[in-house]
Amino acid sequence: MSISEGHTLFTSESVTEGHPDKLCDQIADAVLDDVLSRDPESRVAVEVAATTGLVFVLGEMSTKTYCDVQSVVRDTVRQVGYDNARLGFDWETCGTITALKEQSPDIALGVDHALEAKQGIDPDELGAGDQGMMFGYASDETPELMPMPIQLAHQVTRKLAEVRRAGDLPFLRPDGKSQVTVEYDAERRPRRVHTVLVSTQHDPEVAPLELEEGVRELVIRDAIDAELLDDETRYLVNPTGRFVIGGPMGDSGLSGRKIIVDTYGGMARHGGGSFSGKDPTKVDRSGAYMARYVAKNLVAAGLAQRCELQLAYAIGVAHPLSINLQTFGTGVVADAVLADLVERSFDLRPGAIIAGLDLRRPIYRPTAAYGHFGRSDLDLPWERTDRASALREAASAVGVAGASA
Repeated sequence: MSISEGHTLFTSESVTEGHPDKLCDQIADAVLDDVLSRDPESRVAVEVAATTGLVFVLGEMSTKTYCDVQSVVRDTVRQVGYDNARLGFDWETCGTITALKEQSPDIALGVDHALEAKQGIDPDELGAGDQGMMFGYASDETPELMPMPIQLAHQVTRKLAEVRRAGDLPFLRPDGKSQVTVEYDAERRPRRVHTVLVSTQHDPEVAPLELEEGVRELVIRDAIDAELLDDETRYLVNPTGRFVIGGPMGDSGLSGRKIIVDTYGGMARHGGGSFSGKDPTKVDRSGAYMARYVAKNLVAAGLAQRCELQLAYAIGVAHPLSINLQTFGTGVVADAVLADLVERSFDLRPGAIIAGLDLRRPIYRPTAAYGHFGRSDLDLPWERTDRASALREAASAVGVAGASA
């Protein structure tokens, strides 16, 4: 594993939509979308578990509409690709157990009327649905302003799914993973792809060499820019030699277990809260989306090359308890100055986040696989850079060096 002096390696992973954990995330968000499509004010906190022949949907839901959970589960399983009993999991025959109850009235009390409302500051203020801290991150090392390792890992798994669905590699099955290692130079700039690992479920009849060559040519080399690959790049395809048993038959699945895959691949810190199955009053989701939106716009404005923003909330309180911003020495001014700029430029209360990003819509199922951030294939409001110009102007007005660049 030799690399140039002063260089470092960083690795991130992604999983396909057929991975058992990701299957559960998609079911959770499909339930959420189904409810939000008819009652945007619904409160949803759904968890999903899956094993051989069984999907278990549990949690809380307060809504004015009805959700046919079993139909949503089966439709999601079918769309993911588990449409044949030979795969070990089948949308027509899998069992479904549902255990949903209404949201706790104690939680609802804090969400419906924030501490600020009880103090007479704003009678309509929405409180945070839980305590916790959320992180947002952006880096100028890719066009999507994402860390390169996770962005490339997602590109590989998405391509793996594409060639399976198109029949280009007909021996592929829905479950799969990728892992990409990127070499960074001493200035923390990505230089090349060091290693690409792909593990994919497959038909038992396919020869290992045929699978390896097919994945390398039609998946890896199509998903990763040729300029990042060289003669020393290492490729590993199904290093165990066999991956026939997969999906919920090969390993139990659980929603909320791929939070690093969902975010920045380990390049940024994580507060611990998952996204899927949660309506936007849960700041685990909306707060993390807003933190990404702020960080991305700061980088897009040219105020930093890398930016990590932490927000912390208390249940039933609207305003964040703390804001922490770090640019890792890449900011055009001190981090404290940029943090102050963020506090003055963005409304970080849950109600304002929900309204500003228009989050009470059924937009979540597509985010439940291949990451919630850096999605150029989706029009996600938290991925827009529509505040970059205003941030540059605001920074210039207070004399931030480089803001007009």
